[in-house]
Formats: sequence, structure tokens, C-alpha cells
Amino acid sequence: MGGLRTVAESFVVSGPTGAAVRTRLKCLTPGDEKVLRLVGAHLGSLAAKDLAARCRDGLEHSVDTWAARKRELTPLSSSRWAGSITKASHDQWALARRCQLAHVQGLEAGIRTLTHRLSLPLGQKASKKAPGGYRSKREWHAKARRLQVLEDRLAAERADREAGCVHVVRGGKYLARTRHHLDAARLTEAQWRELWEAERWFCQADGESGKRYGNETIRVSPEGEVSIKLPAPLAHLANAGHGRYVLACRVMFPHRGIEWADRVEANRAVAYRIHLDVGRDRWYLTASWQIPLIPTIPIHAALADGVIGVDMNADHLAAWRLDVHGNPTGTPRRFFYDLTGHAQHRDAQVRHALTRLLHWTRTCGVKAIAIEDLDFAADKTREKHGRRKRFRQVISGMPTGRLRTRLTSMADQTGIAIIAVDPAYTSRWGAQHWQKPLTSSNRKTTRHDAAAVAIGRRAQGHPIRRRMAPPSHDQSDRARHRTAQARPEVSGREGTRPRIPGPRTRSAPPGRGANAGTSVPNTVRGTRLSTGLGNRTHSRSVFRNG
Repeated sequence: MGGLRTVAESFVVSGPTGAAVRTRLKCLTPGDEKVLRLVGAHLGSLAAKDLAARCRDGLEHSVDTWAARKRELTPLSSSRWAGSITKASHDQWALARRCQLAHVQGLEAGIRTLTHRLSLPLGQKASKKAPGGYRSKREWHAKARRLQVLEDRLAAERADREAGCVHVVRGGKYLARTRHHLDAARLTEAQWRELWEAERWFCQADGESGKRYGNETIRVSPEGEVSIKLPAPLAHLANAGHGRYVLACRVMFPHRGIEWADRVEANRAVAYRIHLDVGRDRWYLTASWQIPLIPTIPIHAALADGVIGVDMNADHLAAWRLDVHGNPTGTPRRFFYDLTGHAQHRDAQVRHALTRLLHWTRTCGVKAIAIEDLDFAADKTREKHGRRKRFRQVISGMPTGRLRTRLTSMADQTGIAIIAVDPAYTSRWGAQHWQKPLTSSNRKTTRHDAAAVAIGRRAQGHPIRRRMAPPSHDQSDRARHRTAQARPEVSGREGTRPRIPGPRTRSAPPGRGANAGTSVPNTVRGTRLSTGLGNRTHSRSVFRNG
């Protein structure tokens, strides 16, 4: 046990801090679309210049430089548009900075693994905690060259990080690389150009409490009227007072519409974003706002009615319901999803699986879901798993962060608490202690189902193993109680076991069953009666002779 790492305590995950809803802008006139395209392209060019200026500032960024950038953008747009653009540039730089740190940590993990394996003799077998040596001199030589490549990359990344230099592509690196592979993407140059320009547009505005309907730049009234404050160079396109353009369509939010309307009527801050889906040729409006952080409930209150243990896998969620004592009840459930295809399809698959999980949880009457607090940041490098390319792809494809975020936000609306559990040894110990006992002739328990039981028991504070070793004397409870039974406050814990009617063994003597008072002995004067068709004749002969 000395080699096992310490298991962290389970905790209730905090609720979401914001909400976002989206609706479609229907029935737009050609004039409306023209204005939206011009506004997005103009503000997008300003956003690109401001992001370049923010990247040049690097670590020298300060409040004064931020204010100077905003003053330069104000004559070309407006003060509020300039504030939204500079804030978006700052957030983009901070995101690139965090991604740069994650890349440095990944390179360091790969270098450590390569250095360790190169120091071992050829053909040395791996252990459970560390990889072994390489199989041949050819592989050793190839990995030695790769080590030099990674060290050069790490040196360059560290130099950029110390200098505050980040690399950002407005529109996305994936779309930029697609320009060189149009045939593989099945796109023409004109189609790619339209996608590229739409991704680089900028038409989003932060909210401001106390202002009319919570936003002065992109304003949506409770009746659904959408109006935009036009930038200064485009003020001649206004069709309303004060340089505003009112769209011909009306919008409504089917999801969380009442909550949005309450904020708008109270003039509380709501941020909006207008964007174009080029593939569908549809315009969308996204509204977002902050949610006050609600204190989490105590973990014992969340577990008062049991828990649903969930094990996340590459293609499904394995779930099992546990009662308050940690015993699995009912049958396990599996919620499948398909993570192939584009990002929107993968995101929809995750949402559908989580929706089915939450509906089943509410049906069971349980108020808590236990899920592993997974993080594969250090396990995605190919140096750690060697030739196991398929396993690396499985790990990289598991949407751990997205699933945890979506489950937390979706469960907040249903009143279900999410409990994060340390993932250490849950799959191994679950299969060791629960897979075989839960398998029957009509149900085959998988390793993932057993892991779900282990996760639920760890969330409840129970040990994963089913029962501790028996007492030292014999299999009765005379010496001491087993430590993995019911809790002390459970009534009947110290009582005797209930009497089970009927004989306990096949060789039980007569008169000990459930119908001992009415049963007829099967012996007459010390002679056992035979069974079968001759019983009646034999008994008559015995009585006659007697």
C-alpha cells in the first residue's frame, strides 16, 4: 500500500457562473444582411489591428496602454464598441497565454519520458509505474533524434513565454490550414474565403447594468426588437434615431426566455453576439449574462437519497444507482454518444447523453451524480504510450472538460448536485471487487459498470471493496464487526440476522422447515419409505405386517 498515491477527498462542484442562449434571426431583409455584413467586416478589421497591438505589448501591457488603444478605436467606431474590441483582444491574448503554458508542460512531459526510456538498456520490460526501454537500436536512434527536436521546440516556447510573445490566428488555425487543402475539404476558393471572412468578423457587445435593456450597443427589447448602434463610418445607414439600425425581424428565446426577459426589463447587463453560419446561410443572435454564485450544498445533504455513479468512456457513460449504504440497486444504464464528425455534432452528442442521464436521475429520485475529476493533460503525448496510437486517440477524443462543464450547467437547472471524485484506481478496484459479484446468468457486468459502482462508493465515503476480511476466529461476528457494513446510525445494525424459513442445507433433519408442524414423516417404525411409484404399495405392506 506504500506505493499507492493519496486519494483526494470528494467535493460538490460549484454551479455555473454564467448562462448563454441562442436564437435565429429570421426574415431578414437584403438590406439588413448588407448592414450586418458591413458592420461585421468593419469592426473585424479594427479587432485584428487591436489584437496585433495587444500582442506587441506582451508583458508590458498596463491600464494606460489599454486606454490608449481604446482612444485610438473610438473615432472609428464608438466608445462602447472600442471597449468591447479591446476587452476581446485582451481575453484572446490571455487564452493564447494559457494554451502556451499547456504546450510547454506537454513538451516537458514528453522530454522526461524520452530521457528515461533512452537511459534504459534495450529490451528492458516496462513496469506498472514506468515505461521500459526501446526494442531496437533503430527505434532508440529515432527517439534520440526526436528528443533533440522536442528540446529545440521547448527552448523556443520558453523564450516566447519569457518575452510574452504569443501566436494567435484570427479565424482559427484549422481554417487557415484548410486553405492549402481545399480538395480534401471539398471547398472552392470562394467558399473558403466566405468562411474565412465570416469567422474574422466582429459583432459582439458587452452589457452594462443601468442602461436601457442592459446594452446600449446591441439592444434587444422585451418585445424582441433588435437594434444596433452603427460605427461612425457607417452612421449614414441608420434607419432610426441616434445612429441606430433596427432589424426587420423579431426574436424570442425559447430556452430561458423568462429569465432573459426579467433581466432586460430590469435593465441588467446582457451581452449579445451576432454571427453568420455560412454553411446554413443563417444569422444567429446569442445572449449571455452572469449568474450569481450560489453556495454549494453540503455533500452529506446531496447524498441523503443515494447517488448515481457515472464512469465516462470514449463512446458512452456507464451509470449505476447506489443506495445510502453504497449498494448498487436496479440495473446499470449506458448512455451512448458518437464523438466523430465536426465539433457541433460532437457537442450535440454530449448534450443528448447528459440529458438522458439527468432525466433518469430525476426518475430515480436521486439528488447527486458522482463523476470522476479527469484530466488527461499529461497523458496525451505519444512518448508516454509509445506505439499505442489508438489508445492516445481515445484519450485525446474524450471530452473531459466539455462534459464536466456541460453536466454542471445542465444539472444546475434540475437541482441535482455534481460530486467530483478522485479517479485513482476506480476502474481497477471496481473490476476487482464488483464485476464478478454483480454478474449473473441474465446480466453481464462490464468493467465500466463496476467502475461506476466504485465511483459512487468513493463519493459516499465508503471503501470500494465490498467487505473487509472476516473476523479472526471464524465466519461469525463474534470477534468483531466487519468494517464495510452499514453505518452505526442505521437501525438494526447490531441485531441478529432474521430467521429464514426452510432448511438451510440439503441434509437438514425433518421438522426444521417452514411447514414443520403439518409435515408428515417419511419413515415408519424406523424404516425409510422409498420414493417413486412404489411408495403407496410399500407403505401398505409395512402397516399390514405390523
